Amino acid sequence: MSKQRVLTGITTTGTPHLGNYVGAIRPAIAASERDDAQSFYFLADFHALIKCHDAEQVHQSTREIAATWLALGLNADKAIFYRQSDIPEIPQLCWLLTCQAAKGLMNRAHAYKAAVAANLEAGEDPDFGVTMGLYSYPVLMAADILMFNANEVPVGKDQIQHVEMARDIAARFNHHYGEHFVLPEARVDEQVAVLQGLDGRKMSKSYGNTIPLFLPEKQLKKHINKIKTNLLEPGEPKDPDDATVFQIWQAFATREQTESMRQAFADGIAWGEAKRELFELVNEQLGEARERYNELMEKPQYVEDVLQSGAAKARAYSEPMLEKLRAAVGIRPLV
Repeated sequence: MSKQRVLTGITTTGTPHLGNYVGAIRPAIAASERDDAQSFYFLADFHALIKCHDAEQVHQSTREIAATWLALGLNADKAIFYRQSDIPEIPQLCWLLTCQAAKGLMNRAHAYKAAVAANLEAGEDPDFGVTMGLYSYPVLMAADILMFNANEVPVGKDQIQHVEMARDIAARFNHHYGEHFVLPEARVDEQVAVLQGLDGRKMSKSYGNTIPLFLPEKQLKKHINKIKTNLLEPGEPKDPDDATVFQIWQAFATREQTESMRQAFADGIAWGEAKRELFELVNEQLGEARERYNELMEKPQYVEDVLQSGAAKARAYSEPMLEKLRAAVGIRPLV
């Protein structure tokens, strides 16, 4: 029986934070050890250009994210770990799919609709500031997925639409040119935590409320101390389900540790004490990986070699696939 192909992309626009680790990196690395699946993990640097026009930031982020995944134990011999831009077949496939993608489908993309709504609210032209990159990036995402005929695409709920669009475009291509693409399935893991940030909203680079993953100890402590809490005094019972401190604790703790902290909240633990214990828990779990990360950041050539090796493995799939697709649409040698 052939293995299920699982594919995940990581956009290279910022420094990985605790929310990325708990929500995406940790479950993906665990899934890459599955014997019944073949994992494709890529750095989505073409996608980064849609929202980040700072060349140095895209470059630095690529380096940080690659080092993060390797430091946290991704086995690059087992998973196929590559940079999107190292696979020239992907933008070619993107064009073949663009020629099958309905404009009406693109008009319904959440990111585009949100941009239009924001413009209308501000009294601007509906398409003010909207690039073709933003408008058509669901097609590039479809190319990422369909290039490797991924069966499963683990996503957050906000990304389900993109996988459905990839299915739609694939089905249309198959209808015109024969069965070339597997229709991918979005996989949403309800068990994966969505962490709150320092201000109580979802931890996100766009809110500027993140706790970067590999901060030095002093900085990590400082960030954890900044987590917003209510004014309840030591000795007053606190609601763990309404507290960012507890929510992050739960994402790193064992079941026993979680229950013990829940009891401490009921007993009125002081916020300062809860934050101190949270710092110790997170610091202990990430300490070894942080050392490895700092080493890898000093060895960019090693990280580059890992990515190039991954690209060679990925292209063993993408080159024959693209050749087949080009032939299907009529782009082939005359003899």
